[in-house]
Amino acid sequence: MVQKYQSPVRVYKHPFELVMAAYEKRFPTCKMIPVFLGSDIISETKSKDGAEHVVDRRCRLNVDAPYILKKIAGVDHVVFRQVNALDRRSRTLRIDAHNESFSSRVIVKESCFYSVHPENPNWTCFEQTASLDIKSFFNFEHMVEKIAMKQYAANIKKGKEVIEYYINELISEGVTYIPPWAPEKVQSQEIDIPSSEDTPSQDSGLRSRTNSTASQHSRESVSSLVLGASAATIKSPVSDGPSSPDKLEDVYIERYLGNLSLVQESALVQLQQWLQKTHKGKIPKDAHILRFLRAREFSVEKAREMLVHSLAWRKLHSIDKLLETYSPSEILQQYYSGGWHYSDKDGRPLYVLKLGQMDVKGLMKSVGEEAILKHVLYVNEEGLRIADEATKSRGYPVSACTCIVDLEGLSMRHLWRPGIRALLRIIEVVEANYPETMGRLLIVRAPRVFPVLWTLVSPFIDEDTRQKFTFYGGNDYQEPGGLRDFIDEKYIPDFLGGDCYCDVPDGGLVPKSLYKEEFQDKSPEGPPLSIDSCYNTSHVVKDYPHEVLIQVPQKGSVITWDFDILKGDVTFTVLRCKRSISADPFHQHHVSTATGGIGSVQYIDKNMQVGPDLSIVERPLICRDGDSVQGSHVVSESGSYILQWKYFDSAKTSFDFTLAPHKSKVMYHTELLRSEAFRGSMSSLQSYHSGSLSSRASQSSLTGSLTSPGPSSNPNRLVDSSRLSRH
Repeated sequence: MVQKYQSPVRVYKHPFELVMAAYEKRFPTCKMIPVFLGSDIISETKSKDGAEHVVDRRCRLNVDAPYILKKIAGVDHVVFRQVNALDRRSRTLRIDAHNESFSSRVIVKESCFYSVHPENPNWTCFEQTASLDIKSFFNFEHMVEKIAMKQYAANIKKGKEVIEYYINELISEGVTYIPPWAPEKVQSQEIDIPSSEDTPSQDSGLRSRTNSTASQHSRESVSSLVLGASAATIKSPVSDGPSSPDKLEDVYIERYLGNLSLVQESALVQLQQWLQKTHKGKIPKDAHILRFLRAREFSVEKAREMLVHSLAWRKLHSIDKLLETYSPSEILQQYYSGGWHYSDKDGRPLYVLKLGQMDVKGLMKSVGEEAILKHVLYVNEEGLRIADEATKSRGYPVSACTCIVDLEGLSMRHLWRPGIRALLRIIEVVEANYPETMGRLLIVRAPRVFPVLWTLVSPFIDEDTRQKFTFYGGNDYQEPGGLRDFIDEKYIPDFLGGDCYCDVPDGGLVPKSLYKEEFQDKSPEGPPLSIDSCYNTSHVVKDYPHEVLIQVPQKGSVITWDFDILKGDVTFTVLRCKRSISADPFHQHHVSTATGGIGSVQYIDKNMQVGPDLSIVERPLICRDGDSVQGSHVVSESGSYILQWKYFDSAKTSFDFTLAPHKSKVMYHTELLRSEAFRGSMSSLQSYHSGSLSSRASQSSLTGSLTSPGPSSNPNRLVDSSRLSRH
């Protein structure tokens, strides 16, 4: 298995030329890195104008490996080949390295890139990628992999310190400024040193000039004044997010996400970059992505699958708008005994729930299970928002919440079967879509009946989440090791022996006069939220494509689409049929409901081929598992247009012979925008669509059979989110 590493962007708050001078001081040996034994230059070339400089080195590295392994391998050190390509004109340095030792058994590749910071020309960025592929190593493959990753992690951690060390050494020697490269005819003229107008955070009014005829001493003195003032006043461009929308800086990660290991940083960068490519313009915050990685132990593939399903669920139920659109009913405001209450000692938002005082049966019969679930989701969204605000105000990452659950008053009436079923459903939805948001759960005043409830509920709670539970029976929560270990004295709720007023409803029995007939002993079997959604879902089975018919009354109209691939791979095509097509599909195929399937529908007869009566207006686009695709087509003629999703067998194009079922799943929304809704040219819409498609490297000019018998779905049925969330 190939191990890959992708670094965040590391920033040196020094000009590129000074960083390059510090980098060169690492050769031929580096006292700061003992494993670096030395290097020899194999070849060296320079361009005539001196802008480009390429150096090919052979480097020797000691390996911190067990003696027995060195003895078997017959070496004391390994040799790497390193090619450095410096471009002074564009102010970049690219470093490509690979191992020469044991290259038939182990393949190590590394690529590094230095460049000027996009927001501050006086800063330098550093990015790094690497891969490790161990094919065979005397049956010590696992050991070699562990040693290599450990050594690599140590070198990366040391690398930035080394550059900073040599920069400080240069400054102590009086070298505080090295002018950027310029052509010969320009170097004889006056050159501006970066001023306050050039860098957003420098003190105003500081501006100096130097030229090639001035002495080196005077140039360095003036530059030192400017750069010294700059270093004291420049602030990081990172505030509420990374300075670049598609790159993560190490300073930003440490400040807003926490201290991550080498592997964790790499996993975050990889998943964030994948989302940038497949979910353009609608990816979640980095802290949200990180929670899914933590929930899947930083397995990028497993976290990706979980997150993609959650993003589709959020889109389907408009969860992103919940904080702005939702308002709890009067019944929930009065009888749902939970609310936010300051924070714990770690700065986590604190939520207090008086579960023992809550009439679950009464709430379900008065507002229904869907309303309770929606309220719980609203609370979770509030928690994310409050945690985000705490991160900004406290100066360190706050990614989770603490919850106090008071069970005083819990009795057998809480073990009502529909109530337990609703609780389990809520747990399932929350765990699938809000992972790693529970920092600590403190259960206080647990009565004797609690073990019965815990026995019913605990199997459905993730093991890692259960480790965050702390139970207190009787008044134990007031003793040492109780609430005061986690919550400041001034914030202990008054009903738990503290002095802080807790504005959380007391709950109590819901009057039967508030019960509604439609909620009498009914438990919905559909999706978790009873809200309208414009999205439909369908399974796309092998030989049974799913098609949507759109009758376009006039040319110039715009067909739009927005769909997510929830499972498997498909090809998406837009076709125009010159024949008259009935609004009723000629064939429907229903996937068994036992598998959670919603069938597909077909309008094109399988015998109809691309030709005079059927034309492709948008060429087939291969869409992979997890892709989110948006696009549009401006029609040149009125008539019948068909959007077709067809199962794509990726095994035919690879060496993957897995026995996966021949079925994909799509969530989609389409809309026809009439031409009279627009004024002027349609070119802007058309170009957006073209850009959307051309950005996908997996396009294909598939022109084979585009039709096969196909099935139908119930367009009014929402996708079962509980199934979406299962992993």
